[in-house]
Amino acid sequence: MDYDKLLNLSVELGCRLMFSGAEIYRVEESVRRLLLAYGLDSPEVFAIPNCVIVSITTPQGHPITRMRRIAGHGTDIELLERCNEFCRRLCTQHPPVEEAWSQLSQLSEHTLQYAPHKVLMGYGIAPAFFSPLFGGGAADALCAMTSGLAIGLCLLYGRRLIGSNSFFRTAICSAVASLLSLLLVRLGIGQSVDTVTISALMVLVPGVALTNAMREIMAGDIISGLIRAAESILTAAAIAIGTAMGLALGWMF
Repeated sequence: MDYDKLLNLSVELGCRLMFSGAEIYRVEESVRRLLLAYGLDSPEVFAIPNCVIVSITTPQGHPITRMRRIAGHGTDIELLERCNEFCRRLCTQHPPVEEAWSQLSQLSEHTLQYAPHKVLMGYGIAPAFFSPLFGGGAADALCAMTSGLAIGLCLLYGRRLIGSNSFFRTAICSAVASLLSLLLVRLGIGQSVDTVTISALMVLVPGVALTNAMREIMAGDIISGLIRAAESILTAAAIAIGTAMGLALGWMF
């Protein structure tokens, strides 16, 4: 067996799990189970949100280690489920490594990709449904949908203008949404600036990241949990700063 290819396969699986938003314990356990299923004893796996390190010892006694740095990632539940199912299938069927590589390369190809206009529609619909939860009426829901669409436009089409830095991108989107919410209420379309603004900003709240941070801290992955918590706090700070800037700019005129 080519243990280099097997190690590369396990690292790639770990990276795809991490890229899809999997918890650290899930990444480490999946990679470990895969290597054990192919007959390796005591593989070592260490993962944090932006890095995966896997080390094995071949039956001949040769240690091999692979490390992969992971770029910024978000959440893809469908890809996560496909990776989980792929790992379970490999652990039970043990196909040749070359065949397993072929199957792994097809995971992302068959993942559903939504058109930009559908994603933009989601950015508009979600705030509209959040509005009643915060006591808003139909007018506030309409304004929240408009502000949500503005956020979606900034995220989907404004990368060249606002850059790729997640902190500044979130702050600018928050500023645009809060300023637009204030303008819509001043024009008499909406009723409550707070309701419209909060409803629109809900699409930027890092709920999954914060949940994973708490889960990892409780599972004993303190470093990974603190990293995810710090990312969530920075995102929340960007939302707060951007909202304050947008409202301050609106009240100046």
